Amino acid sequence: MLSYLHSAGLHDSYEALRRETDNEDFQVDDPKARWAGLLEKKWTSVIRLQKKIMDLESRNASLLAELASPHRASSSSSSTSTPFIPRAPARHTLTSHRAPITKVAFHPTWTVLASASEDSTVKIWDWESGEMERTLKGHTKSVGDVDFDSKGGLMVTCSSDLTIKLWDTSNEYTNVKTLHGHDHSVSSVRFTPDGEKLVSASRDKTIKVWEVASGYCVKTFTGHSEWVRGVVPSDDGKWLVSCSNDQTSRIWDFSSGETKMELRGHEHVLECAIFAPVNCYPAIRELAGLVNPPAGDSRAKSPGAFVATGSRDKSIKLWDAISGQCLRTFVGHDNWIRALVFHPSGKFLLSASDDKTIKIWDLANGRCTKTIDAHGHFVTSMSWGRALIGGNSTNSEPVVNGDSLPGGKKKEEEGSGSGPRRINVLATGSVDQTVKLLFSEGDELMF
Repeated sequence: MLSYLHSAGLHDSYEALRRETDNEDFQVDDPKARWAGLLEKKWTSVIRLQKKIMDLESRNASLLAELASPHRASSSSSSTSTPFIPRAPARHTLTSHRAPITKVAFHPTWTVLASASEDSTVKIWDWESGEMERTLKGHTKSVGDVDFDSKGGLMVTCSSDLTIKLWDTSNEYTNVKTLHGHDHSVSSVRFTPDGEKLVSASRDKTIKVWEVASGYCVKTFTGHSEWVRGVVPSDDGKWLVSCSNDQTSRIWDFSSGETKMELRGHEHVLECAIFAPVNCYPAIRELAGLVNPPAGDSRAKSPGAFVATGSRDKSIKLWDAISGQCLRTFVGHDNWIRALVFHPSGKFLLSASDDKTIKIWDLANGRCTKTIDAHGHFVTSMSWGRALIGGNSTNSEPVVNGDSLPGGKKKEEEGSGSGPRRINVLATGSVDQTVKLLFSEGDELMF
């Protein structure tokens, strides 16, 4: 205190305190003395500690509120399971592509992952072992998208070479059809849920509907004023959601081709748009403060009610697809949003970005619960896979066993005698030319 009073020029106070504390011999001439500036340091330390305490108290209150929220409640400990939350490092890092990865897609029943790339190829991988099975060549320019039909018998790809190709997965991935019709790069293609049609989006500003059996284009939807980046059908096939360089997303009636809703609010190009699965509805309604429809109301379980969009404006928006209202904007990434997927539990939304990370957002409160450093470059794509591995199953879940691999190949399963194992997989693709896989078995992380 004497040192502080002297350095502050309060000489009368300094002299009075020195006399009253019997420190007549105290000298402050040495600036290197251990007491020099000590009081100021103590004061700033106290302020920092107080701020830390306040931050911890706020975090504690947030965690308590999260634990008490209805969507986390469970009737019994036996029925409680912790959702698989991805974390680094990856179980497998798949390397073979010679250019950035544009899209990854899981086969619905086999342990197969397809990756599309700007190197004009599609590669087929066994995601359980991490081994590459084959490279598909046929496109002459960048492959923009890849998808499997619901039964896994066909795979579809699209490219900047203006074509869409169908591949027979049970016959060595033979290219069985090449569809022509778009006037510019084809950026997105998806099977409809029944597998009978395809929907594609293009830089020619259109969305086209194709008949799988004949390969004919049967409808063309127009409305976007610029490049249509992506198009995805709803789980019941009644609706489409698209995103475009015109900074909008559109909801389309699949049967009529009419735009039912235009979602405006982003300030840059939209890179991705997806429908929320029905099991996400309770958490989304809690987040938005919406009243749950009465029991038995078709709106409670009707696909296509909510949409998530990601943009180059670095934000993610959650929309009511019926009213067009933006329910929540998620902000946290430092670069373009490139891919979105909903967690299989219905409780989380995952986003991939050019800031090289994946963020996990709690749908019930809108907070980012985790950030994963995913790749060494931009993360361009992301997809969930799920299967039962080994053993026999009588339910409707996909089962992968020794008899169900492509081409009739046999595969030994470790521990197959103990019954099937449920596997969750998250795959990501990047400009770093790699695909990464994160696994879980049951609801426990497997690393």
